Amino acid sequence: MAAKLNKSALRHARQLIKDSKVVRDVRDDWSEHAPDTEQENTFIKKHGFAEYAKWHLGEDEETAPDAKGRYKFPYGDFQRLHRCGVIAVETRAAQNDYDDIAEAAKSLLAELDKD
Repeated sequence: MAAKLNKSALRHARQLIKDSKVVRDVRDDWSEHAPDTEQENTFIKKHGFAEYAKWHLGEDEETAPDAKGRYKFPYGDFQRLHRCGVIAVETRAAQNDYDDIAEAAKSLLAELDKD
């Protein structure tokens, strides 16, 4: 996986925070809150891959734009940003040396935790 930071998704995540479209859940909740395959497919069918991409902080430009595998590091449920999702992104990105994505997630957590 050769992912780079998806700047459009980062802007989208920041806007969700500004609009208070967030769930302030805890670290271990992501496995329960992450969209499943059926939810992903339904979202793509309804909104397309450009909108799907906005919910992923990583993007593999070597994969076709109309493939789910292109988009990495999801952080929300297609309606709200989940704090647990951002934590999962930060952890997984750091473990796999995607420093730009890990730093972006860290900055989102700082924004979320300001309040």
